[in-house]
Amino acid sequence: MARELAMPKLSDSNEESVVLRWLKAEGEAFVRGEPLLEVETDKATVVYEAESDGVLESILVGEGGAAHPGEPIATLADGAAPAAAPAAQARAPRTTAPAATASTMDFRSAVREALDEALAADERVILFGEDVAVAGGVFAVTPGLYEKYGAERVFDTPISELALAGAAFGSAVNGLRPVIEIMFGDFLPLVMDSVVNQMSKYWFLTGGQVSVPVVIRSVVGAGGRFGAIHSQMPASWFMGVPGVKIVAPAFPADAKALLRAAIDDDNPVLFFEHKRLYGLEGEVNGAPARIGEAAIVREGRHVTLVSAMRGVHECLAAAERLAADGIDAEVVDLRTLRPLDGDTILASLEKTTRVVVVEEGPLTGGWGGEVLAVVAERGLGDVDDMWRITTPDTPVPYSPPLEDAHLPGADRIVAEVSRRLG
Repeated sequence: MARELAMPKLSDSNEESVVLRWLKAEGEAFVRGEPLLEVETDKATVVYEAESDGVLESILVGEGGAAHPGEPIATLADGAAPAAAPAAQARAPRTTAPAATASTMDFRSAVREALDEALAADERVILFGEDVAVAGGVFAVTPGLYEKYGAERVFDTPISELALAGAAFGSAVNGLRPVIEIMFGDFLPLVMDSVVNQMSKYWFLTGGQVSVPVVIRSVVGAGGRFGAIHSQMPASWFMGVPGVKIVAPAFPADAKALLRAAIDDDNPVLFFEHKRLYGLEGEVNGAPARIGEAAIVREGRHVTLVSAMRGVHECLAAAERLAADGIDAEVVDLRTLRPLDGDTILASLEKTTRVVVVEEGPLTGGWGGEVLAVVAERGLGDVDDMWRITTPDTPVPYSPPLEDAHLPGADRIVAEVSRRLG
């Protein structure tokens, strides 16, 4: 059955958008969460993802054409979707809690559910940012929360990241527990003063009298054809800031559990959401998680692959391919970059004697270097080999083939591990 695809309303002020590029051709199938087209609004260029499986039947508004929100831009048909992602991508992380009320949901729904539960549980929790309320977020993560909790607790703000961060700091030290959204992690330099000089140090400066329970959610990562200034991985920018925690989940279950943990934490927390994970589905059982604990998501004997966010799925896909060649790889999902769980990494290294850190980010100054520093300082006697697989020290390319080559994917992991262990 054919159905219309309407131009989405991506912000409260969005009156017309331009189709920059269709990412699927007519007659091509897609799965839920897969990018369909690039749209330019009055504020940003965004990738619109499929809300369900189907086939792009016909394009009504071509590239360069404009449409108002709600106007049809294509027709979709129900049909057989392409083969699912490798089973390794859907592998659930190990947890210690029973899966009592498990359900399947995608990454963005898990984030939304965590926010919904936190807002319902504590009236001090507030959510604000650019287009998070009326529009439900540029990446459609927060729809319905404004209608459910009202404009006093879920609200949109002007386009000023510095004002956002200042308001979050001020409200936190006065008893609230704000969650703010910085639309793209690339914009986090605009909040540096508030985070580095205020939020992270206020508990220290007040002699432990006043905490700063702020969560800064931000969309990060490349692979979505967003270009150099909307595709960066900003984690390393904050690794050297005492007092700040950095959470980087790879699975829907951890997205929900760690966001709840971040909101409950009395310290400022940066919560990174990789844009290429929003459509990933997985089992969410409601089990709690602790910030600062990594997880072994695949057992192995010959080499340890350490990563976070999207990189975990590249490692899992590589591990399945390496297994066919007789190389048994263990995969460690860091889940939190600061504080770093060195104990889990070292326990795995003791078994495999080799460690590879896969980081989506530049080689120089990355968090991967910190992982290898922990290995060198605390586990050097167990090491037969250790190295990093990262992006080059260059900006992220916009060209699709160049961007794909830029990222540390499964192909490169397999090639490097096979060469080093061969």
